[in-house]
Amino acid sequence: MSDTAPANPFGDSITSEDIVDTLGFFDSWEDRYRYIIDLGRELPPLPESLHTDDRLVRGCQSQVWMEITERDGRLQLAVDSDAFIVKGLLGVVLAAYNNRTPAEILAFDIDGYFEELELLRHLSPTRGNGLRAMVARIRAAAEGAA
Repeated sequence: MSDTAPANPFGDSITSEDIVDTLGFFDSWEDRYRYIIDLGRELPPLPESLHTDDRLVRGCQSQVWMEITERDGRLQLAVDSDAFIVKGLLGVVLAAYNNRTPAEILAFDIDGYFEELELLRHLSPTRGNGLRAMVARIRAAAEGAA
């Protein structure tokens, strides 16, 4: 298997606006969780060779690996997790950040996005902390690349 991180549809064919619109159609959080889990199924698996300690996101309840590369001035994000709901949450984050310039990432109002989705209200505190850790890793990469 290749060490190349696979491309994914988030940030291109699945945008943050798409997720806000789609989640708005659901009345119950049970349905929203199902949709978020389905988003995670859109993520191609990260090759096992990229499941390394330096790619592990600290602060997450589940194991989360993140590969961040830069191509043509844009950050390409490839992620994986051992939990279905977390993979879906990664999809939510990638919809906002994947294939964006460092400046676009740093300018994006991620807290407003999560608020619009009512996401943090419906996650356990440990899942919310993990989500913040994922965002912090991406923002740190964007700051380093800016």
